[in-house]
Amino acid sequence: MNLKSLAQNLGISETTVSRALNGYPEVSARTRQRVLEAAEQFGYRPNPMARSLASGRTNVIGIIHALIANDLADPMFMQIIGGMVEALEVRQMDLIMAPVSPEHELRAYEHMVKERRVDGLIVGRTKLYDERVAYLAQHGLPFVAHGRTRVNEPHAWFDYDNESGMRIAVEHLLAHGHQRIALMSAPLEMNFARQRFDSFQTVMQDAGLQCNPDLLKNNSNDRRGGYAAMQQLLNGSILPSAVIVDNHMAGVGAMRALLDAGIAIGKQISIIVWGKMEDSLAGYHVTTIEQPNPDLAGKKMIEMLLLLQNGTSPSDLQVLWQPILLAGETVNHAR
Repeated sequence: MNLKSLAQNLGISETTVSRALNGYPEVSARTRQRVLEAAEQFGYRPNPMARSLASGRTNVIGIIHALIANDLADPMFMQIIGGMVEALEVRQMDLIMAPVSPEHELRAYEHMVKERRVDGLIVGRTKLYDERVAYLAQHGLPFVAHGRTRVNEPHAWFDYDNESGMRIAVEHLLAHGHQRIALMSAPLEMNFARQRFDSFQTVMQDAGLQCNPDLLKNNSNDRRGGYAAMQQLLNGSILPSAVIVDNHMAGVGAMRALLDAGIAIGKQISIIVWGKMEDSLAGYHVTTIEQPNPDLAGKKMIEMLLLLQNGTSPSDLQVLWQPILLAGETVNHAR
């Protein structure tokens, strides 16, 4: 079945059918759903080459992904990707991931822009000043940054409120009488880690507490790093009464180190982990700063990217969602 036959069966114009299939916002949700259901029922598949020539688009969204250990073992990352795929599939579009070595990441962006292989990009793991964001903002390829950066050029971004989430975590521990609070951070050139680190220091200072450098451990963004950092805390001159881990991958290693050391978690040392872990990996129901609905976050970023393609200003597409605290059994009153 071709586009003309599909339109005749539906009793609507070919233009409307085409726009519904391509995700144009001016088509109502009811009409889009009707067209998509009919396309599925009659086995309609658009000719990719003709579709691309007619629209001037590839109907492909890209992610250039610098390979780092444990990425594909990260359930939150995979949920976000799953949300993106679902949002694209209903529009008969595709997502491609281009793995690259970290040292050649910017070069991959330059190739993608020059050759126009995709209609837009999702940029992850934003840094304090992100050269990828600066480059894309100056060269016209639509993109959404997953995370903020200090790049000043107007650009679209989606993020969770890192400052607010850390404040919630610290204040939760303060309310339980903790003062010797340690922080385990991802590398501080990552924007999310720096925002959480700065917020931690601010909240501690507001409470009249000094941040002891011996209780601040960074460069922990995987299980091995989390395990090593927790061992350093346990073997240090000052034993913390509580620990905040700013990412869930390091959180798994941190929990394992506490268990291996025979620590009664929540009694001898309390712990909060940013990002939900599988409880089976930790052995406890962990108190968590949760970033709700990662699949919906993935869908939201795709929707933002499609709005960019249709002319919405990047400055109008800057979205900040709020994290929440999920109380578990790993926080108790300080001894």
